[in-house]
Amino acid sequence: MKQVVIIFWSFIFGEVIGAVGGALEVMTYKPLTIGIVAAVAALIASNGISLLSSSDSVKK
Repeated sequence: MKQVVIIFWSFIFGEVIGAVGGALEVMTYKPLTIGIVAAVAALIASNGISLLSSSDSVKK
């Protein structure tokens, strides 16, 4: 369930940041591409952080 929430909110935040950034940089705005990239980046970051923090506590 945690992964679904991460995908949902990262997609929404990616769309908002992409729209604002596209307007400021006068670039084309591709909603689906920006949302997918944001979701994948958030999943990699959240899983990487949890893996690193769990491996640190096991070695004590």
